[in-house]
Parts: sequence; C-alpha cells; structure tokens
Amino acid sequence: MTIRIQNEITRRGLLRGAATGTLALAGTLAMPAYVRAQSRPIITHGLQSGDIGATHGVMWARADRPSKAIIEWSTTESFADARRLPALDALPETDYAVKILAEGLPADQQVFWRVQFHDLADINAVSEPMTASFRTAPTEKREVSFVWSGDTAGQGWGIDEDRGGMTIYATMLKHRPDFFIHSGDTVYADGPMKETVDLKDGTVWKNVMIEEKAEVAESLADFRGQYKYNMMDRNVQAFNAAVPMLAQWDDHEVTNNWSPSKTLDERYGEKSVYVLAARAARAFHEMMPTATSLSEPQRIYRKVAYGPLLDVFFIDMRTYRAANSDNTQPQEGAETVFLGADQRAWLKQELKASRATWKVIAADMPLGLIVWDDGKNKKGSEAIANADNGPAAGRELEFADLLKFIKDERILNTVWLTADVHYTAAHYYSPEKAAFQDFEPFWEFVSGPLHAGTFGPNDLDMTFGPEVRYVKAPTPEQGANLPPSMGLQFYGHVRIAPDSEVMTVTLRDVADADLWSIDLEPKRAS
Repeated sequence: MTIRIQNEITRRGLLRGAATGTLALAGTLAMPAYVRAQSRPIITHGLQSGDIGATHGVMWARADRPSKAIIEWSTTESFADARRLPALDALPETDYAVKILAEGLPADQQVFWRVQFHDLADINAVSEPMTASFRTAPTEKREVSFVWSGDTAGQGWGIDEDRGGMTIYATMLKHRPDFFIHSGDTVYADGPMKETVDLKDGTVWKNVMIEEKAEVAESLADFRGQYKYNMMDRNVQAFNAAVPMLAQWDDHEVTNNWSPSKTLDERYGEKSVYVLAARAARAFHEMMPTATSLSEPQRIYRKVAYGPLLDVFFIDMRTYRAANSDNTQPQEGAETVFLGADQRAWLKQELKASRATWKVIAADMPLGLIVWDDGKNKKGSEAIANADNGPAAGRELEFADLLKFIKDERILNTVWLTADVHYTAAHYYSPEKAAFQDFEPFWEFVSGPLHAGTFGPNDLDMTFGPEVRYVKAPTPEQGANLPPSMGLQFYGHVRIAPDSEVMTVTLRDVADADLWSIDLEPKRAS
C-alpha cells in the first residue's frame, strides 16, 4: 500500500530518492493517508499532552495547513459534557503546530480531549477529529506511577518498520503510567541517518527517511523536522496520546556537547552555535508540550507538582552553562557556571518550599559519572565531574553548594533521575566515601537510551562518593553504539505507595524485564 504525501511535508522531499513522492505504509509508521489536494485539513503527527497538574495540562496538535484548531475536553469518553477551549490559529510561523494550557480541569480525573482543524481558506472544511487523554494530578494521596528515560533516535538508529519501530514506547505504555519524564536528547539534530546500516549479525537496519534526517540540522525547518520524524512512529503516537510527557533538553537537540566553546565541524554551513541553539530552542518549544513557553518563552527549568506525594524539579543543565573546560577551577566564577545563579536560587527556593513527601530532581546529566568533552582523548568536561576524585572544583562547586543547602535546610527525600550516558545504573552517594562530605546520602538513577545506540559504562568521580549498586551496559566484547535490535534499551519505572509512601524504583529494558529494583523508605521530619 502506498500513499501520496502532502506538499507541506515533502517541502524538502519526504523520502530521499523518492521521485514519485510516495511512501510505503507499514505497521509502525504513522503518516497521514491523504492527498494534499483534498479539502479537509489533516492532523499530521498525533496529539501530545504535557506538564499536567491538578487543574491544568498542556494540549498539543499540528495540522498540514493554515487552520483554526478547536479543542474540547471532557471527563467522559463520549464527550457528553464537552467544554471548548479558546480557538487557536495554526500558522506557518509555528509550522502549523498549536498548544494551549488548559486550566480549570478537575483534579485526579481522566481528561479526554479532542481536536479538529478548520481550513482557514475554507472554514467549512474540517479535519477528522482526533482524541487523546491524560489523568490530572491528585490533591489527596493515591498511588503515583511514572516512567523516565532519554535519548530518542540517536546515532543513526531511526524507525525500522520491519523491526517494529520504536518499540520501547509500546513497552512503557503497558504500565499505563501517570506521566513520562523525557530526560533530554529528545531528538538528535546532529545525527544524520542512512537508509540502511549493515549489522554484525548479517541483517540490515532499514531507516525510514525524511530529508531533515539526512543531514545535520541547521535551519529552523531542519530542527522542526527532527521532532516530526520521531512522531511518525506509531508506538510514539500511541504513547503520546495516552501518557503526558514532561520534557527537558540536553545537547543533541542542538549539537553534540554544545557549550559556548563549541566549534562546529565541516558538516555545518552555519558556524555560530548560538544561532543553532536559538533555532533549536524555538523548535523544542513548538514541538514539545511544555507549559513554560506559554508563560516564559524558552525557559525549560520548572516544577511539576503531582499531589502530596511528589514534586518533580526539572533543571536545565545546558542553556546557562559556561564553556566546557578542564573543569578544575578552585573557586566559583564565570568559568564554572553550570545551572547559573538564577536557576540555582530558584531550585533552592522551590525545594525548601516543597511539602511533598518525595522531591525528584530531573537532571539531563548525571552528577558523578565522567563525561568527556573530547571522548577520544579524554579531555575536558562535558558534564559535572572532572575526574580528579578530589575536593569540589569547577562545576562541582555549584552542586556541592546545592547538596549542602539540602542538608542544612533538612530537605528530605530527594532523588535524582537522569539519562544521557546510554545505559542504566543505580548510584548511591554517601559522604563517608566522598572527598566533599557536607551532604546527606541520596540516590541517583540512570536510564536510557530509549531508541539509540548503547554505550558505557562510564567511570565515576569520587568527589560526592558515588557507589554503583547496579549497572547494565554493553560488554567490552559487544563494543559501542549497539543498535536497538540488541535489546539494550532501558527505562526506569517509579511507583509511590499511598499508604506507606514507599518509593519503588525499577530499572527495566525494552523487553520489560525487571532488571533491578529497590524500595526507598521515606524519611520523616524529627
């Protein structure tokens, strides 16, 4: 079966080398079946929700042409009590994507919402409706269940229909989580794909291709295309329609290991990393269901409150950093900035004010793992750790200050969740083993990749005393950049019991195997 793809999506040629402009539609590819000349608008990439709270949630959709979006929500699947939100215009300025923060929703309710687009050139031409749902946050204690991971469509591994597409999204959906934390590298703007990749087992990986994935992203349209590619996958669309996404970004939304010192290679005609970052940030907020851009454009750090048991603090470890360096400065200064003064002050204030039992800090990079800026020569710091195992220095100074603040203010039950390194692990940070000791013990859990190459494990820096309690990564014999078909794709699952308030953290793989789990008892204020 083939379908003709509309002009807008093939603006740069949907399929490389596809002179006819047609695309084979198989089980995992979710592209619209239509001809551009038809009169009805099309919802092109499914629906997304995000940044949910007790009384609000973000709703996102995209059309194929200038249209007016009519969004309704209801507490019944039949929409018997449907309520209409203010109409939104889908225009070229946002690549026909729209989103709105729906407010006044009932707490702890399943909210069904649907979208229809009216063609602005013919207002009587209306798209087929599309429906999604999410559950608002509770105001009373109940079980909380969520998943987290990072790294989607990286290292050249895209949608292979013959292998089921991005199947880990279907695996996560089986648990019907309340929400999903995407811990960064939501796209790989710097990772061009090839149509085929020969694998060591003799088989061939076959990527569905669009032109935006054939080269590194430079233009705003290129960056937008990175997100639209991922949303072509049926697994992703089904997951997004049922599970709200709470997204943050890291480096690959722009380019690998970017900071103010980044020198762009010969693949780039645009040589300013600031120009790339500005275009990438706009595309991220247009294509992700974040609430901050509806009130504070381009801000990513924020708190998402999910009832009396949980607050999630999303931090941005990319936007405000100084240039990557050797990261050994003995005192804080302009060269050691990572979170930045404003974000750090915000995080301290919000942590101190939190009354939730558990405070999850969603970080797009790990604290104690060594991530080199120049991995080949093991030079420079891309993350926080500087590999000297000594007293806090460089970027570590910001986190030493933060950890001391958490201890001094008696902020209980902080847990760090992260991704970035493309394997899964559980780390326990203890002052008894640390060079810097003025903090309370805490856990950091690492997961990923969702659908990307698998690497690791990384070495640990002992400044904050991390101990590996569990790790699963490629063996030396397996090597690096293993394809998703090898099965080393990971996510984490968190459950918080309403009665005991115990947090259970489970590390899982794409086959949904329970790899490792721990029950964390909440500490009580004395």
